[in-house]
Amino acid sequence: MVWIHCASLGEFEQGRPILESVRKNYPAYRIVLTFFSPSGYEAQKHFTGADFIDYLPMDGPRNAKRFLEVVEPKLVIFVKYEFWFFYLKKLFYRNIPLLLVSAYFRPSMSFFKWYGQLSRKMLTRFHHIFVQEETSKMLLERIGIVQNVEIGGDTRFDRVLAIAQQPASDPTAQRIFSNRRAIVVGSSWPADEALWLSVQPWLNESGIALVLVPHEVSSNHLQALQKQFPTARRFSELEAGQEWHSEGLIVDRVGLLAELYRYGWINYVGGGLTSGGVHNVLEAAVYARPVITGPRIEKYREAVELAEAKGSQTLEEEKTVTHLQETLENWLKHPQQAQEMGDRAGRYVRERSGATARVLRHIQENRLLTN
Repeated sequence: MVWIHCASLGEFEQGRPILESVRKNYPAYRIVLTFFSPSGYEAQKHFTGADFIDYLPMDGPRNAKRFLEVVEPKLVIFVKYEFWFFYLKKLFYRNIPLLLVSAYFRPSMSFFKWYGQLSRKMLTRFHHIFVQEETSKMLLERIGIVQNVEIGGDTRFDRVLAIAQQPASDPTAQRIFSNRRAIVVGSSWPADEALWLSVQPWLNESGIALVLVPHEVSSNHLQALQKQFPTARRFSELEAGQEWHSEGLIVDRVGLLAELYRYGWINYVGGGLTSGGVHNVLEAAVYARPVITGPRIEKYREAVELAEAKGSQTLEEEKTVTHLQETLENWLKHPQQAQEMGDRAGRYVRERSGATARVLRHIQENRLLTN
């Protein structure tokens, strides 16, 4: 049995390439997939790539002991941020190999504070820690975690590449985007939607369709969007066979964003106008299309790096509307500049792939699993 634990849906997407690689290379092993958050479990409880899927029982000596007695894992993989004191302790004393993958550490974490002795103890329980980048490795070295740490990269790059390499599968999307220049606005919040509402008259004049993929798809929010964009059609209406002759489209179905990004002339990733920060830019960048974000990207390493690689345009804080329209006008007049930015975006993702292969190589070389 191989046990893979993810906090939530984002960590699941991060860990999925490893899960699928283990399944492919070690088919004799069954896979247990656990979650902490309902957003992860509810979204993936019917995932067919694992044999058993459930919440992880709350941390505690009895729960940890009982869980390990039932599952009897030969290898355990925790994704990114998960640290459960008693589970880690029981795994360590049972000498069960435990990997932490795609880990990312910041100085503000308790591991690096004067009061973080217990947190630091948990790090010593891991057989091997794969960190995303050099800074995380240096932080661990400062507290004496040296021997079992490796820069392994971020498996999210492998995940978005795998998605992009799959053939387009949604017939409605293929039909409606076949002969239309469109901008895909992904994971939008009200502030993002208000921004694009401001430039829609120019989009209409330029013959560019606006595709809104809201972060929240509740009926109330969809109704509010329909009032803001009265000429926009619902994606569900087009699925029913209706034609799209309007300027806008509101995607009222979840799970389509990664596919829709492939059709964008330009892709805008939402969240960068709010305090929470920008959403996943990798899903958009992988298709080698220009990416635009709001200014709030500082908490997200890949968004900052993509901007530094000139694979995305970050809107200026005080003039987002004018900066957005100026950018679009320039790219419409000089399409080669847009294509060059898109090429840099795609290259940024490709050059950082391979984290999954590093984890699998470690498993193979150390014979943590055997066929």
